[in-house]
Amino acid sequence: MSEVALPPAEAGGGGESAAYVRIKIDLAYDGTGFSGWAAQPGRRTVEGVLSETLGHVLRLPEAARLTVAGRTDAGVHARGQVAHADVPGDSWAEHADTATRRLARALPPDIRARSIALAPDGFDARFSALWRRYSYRVCDDLAAADPLRRHDTLWWPRALDLSAMNAAALALLGEHDFAAFCRRREGATTVRALWRLDWERDAEGVAVGCVVADAFCHNMVRALAGALLAVGDGSRPPSWPPAVLAAAVRDPAVRVVPPHGLCLEEVRYPAPDQLAARAALTRRVRVTED
Repeated sequence: MSEVALPPAEAGGGGESAAYVRIKIDLAYDGTGFSGWAAQPGRRTVEGVLSETLGHVLRLPEAARLTVAGRTDAGVHARGQVAHADVPGDSWAEHADTATRRLARALPPDIRARSIALAPDGFDARFSALWRRYSYRVCDDLAAADPLRRHDTLWWPRALDLSAMNAAALALLGEHDFAAFCRRREGATTVRALWRLDWERDAEGVAVGCVVADAFCHNMVRALAGALLAVGDGSRPPSWPPAVLAAAVRDPAVRVVPPHGLCLEEVRYPAPDQLAARAALTRRVRVTED
């Protein structure tokens, strides 16, 4: 069992360090009823609900402190979110066998913890990640829009040319300063490695964007989607998004599309023996929200 010696301030009182273990949680949630991931006073958030419920399930003296792979905004969904928590080893040993089942019963229906297990040595849900994959769903045929999926699909009033969108997206791939598509935060870098950005139609004709990067800065996916949708409906030429990127300043003409079409689909990690090294490398080159 991997143990973590936490400093007194994080050990839950008593003035002495305690033996903690790190657990990994794979989860999914419907973001409609949440004010995003991060805990906020007086607001219902994914972190707030999950940490409190996990604390009850593991009989912790206080709510569990969570670290997440990607801090999703209000209304954004997740199918492949990952988090970790450092909990007392004796609490985990006592409740490990029943934790997943009991958490499933205790959580509200808009959050599901797919699995809870002891994390591999060196694992950090945020910093060990190699990349994150998001999807964005858009229906551009309002007569065919599925009302049962209105909470996870943006309805767009004009027909989209996905070939033009993909041509524009191709020029955005690679490592760049995405300041033009991000909300800047003091002391945080906006340099990201964008590995995939393309659109295709699913079996129902919905346009689905796939976005993969090592990490994302605030509003980056929704701003990229907004720029490409403007190309797709003919409002802007395919040369416009690359020109915006090159300018490296936030362009008010780039629309940040609504959050409900966005979903965190997957977080990929390296082999177990490379987790600690990956986390150390990420901390050196980037300290910002994903």
